[in-house]
Amino acid sequence: MGLLRGLALLPLAPVQGVAWLADRLAAEAERQLNDEGAIRAHLAELAAANERGDISDDEYDLIEEELLRQLSDTTRHIDSEGWR
Repeated sequence: MGLLRGLALLPLAPVQGVAWLADRLAAEAERQLNDEGAIRAHLAELAAANERGDISDDEYDLIEEELLRQLSDTTRHIDSEGWR
């Protein structure tokens, strides 16, 4: 019975592969988005870029605010999940 079912579902294999890949990509994107170390590194890079004059103070403030919000959300999520 397993062989017949496998043959019947064979045309759906590419769709299942794409769905699996989409799940893995979404999981990795969320992991990177919620990576506290990556956010802190981005903040450090941002400060360095501002000191070099690569970005204006206004740009710095906008990006820093977003990163700090993201960091706050991440730490709140980690605390609520008990990951620490």
